[in-house]
Amino acid sequence: MFAIFVTGGKQYKVAEGDEIFVEKLGVAEGEKVTFDKVLVLSGEALSVGTPYVAGATVVADVLKNGKSKKIDVIKYKSKKNEKKKIGHRQDYTKIRIAEIKG
Repeated sequence: MFAIFVTGGKQYKVAEGDEIFVEKLGVAEGEKVTFDKVLVLSGEALSVGTPYVAGATVVADVLKNGKSKKIDVIKYKSKKNEKKKIGHRQDYTKIRIAEIKG
């Protein structure tokens, strides 16, 4: 059984027990979070929502909140002696899928 749900403007395909990184949710570690925007639900039969499957939810446990590795962004303009280096660290929430209801 798998489900495809939406959070943070992205779609994730998950099964029970999967651990994934999603955009920061603002939920403390150790708490449960429920996603109700389920696009596709696979069980005995495949259910495709228009746009969401009615009554389907994905329940997950929050394992960790953190920041990803730093990436460097370099802006350069030739012949202008103009260089700029900045960095970015994206916030994330690591979750484990506990249950898929439908």
